[in-house]
Amino acid sequence: MLPVVPPFLIGLVAAPLLKRLGKPVMRGIVKTSVSLGIEVKRAVHEAGRGIQDLATEATAEVLAVQMAHRAEPTTDTHTNVPKSGTAVRAESGGGSAPPTAPAHAAHPGGEGKAVGKARGAGAAAAKVR
Repeated sequence: MLPVVPPFLIGLVAAPLLKRLGKPVMRGIVKTSVSLGIEVKRAVHEAGRGIQDLATEATAEVLAVQMAHRAEPTTDTHTNVPKSGTAVRAESGGGSAPPTAPAHAAHPGGEGKAVGKARGAGAAAAKVR
């Protein structure tokens, strides 16, 4: 019959061996994970800078196009006719209409209703009574 060795004694013998082998392994795992985290952080920062540069370039291009569009004359200086070929009425203020109020703003208590919402026949009949 084999002698019974308590698990406690196995642990006492195996612990120093695992410490010698496990400590470098764990140290390597920690170093690798920290360096990987730093590399990911650096890559994300660099990608963010790249996106920010792209956004800055796009904004500059849009502003340049807008400035070039504003610099072009919109009317012929001799005839006061727009370059599109349509005449501008003097009393209309250059073709721009004044802003209008929404349809429901004139009715008291109608702020919560949708503009295009139609009433059903039952609601109109109840309103008459």
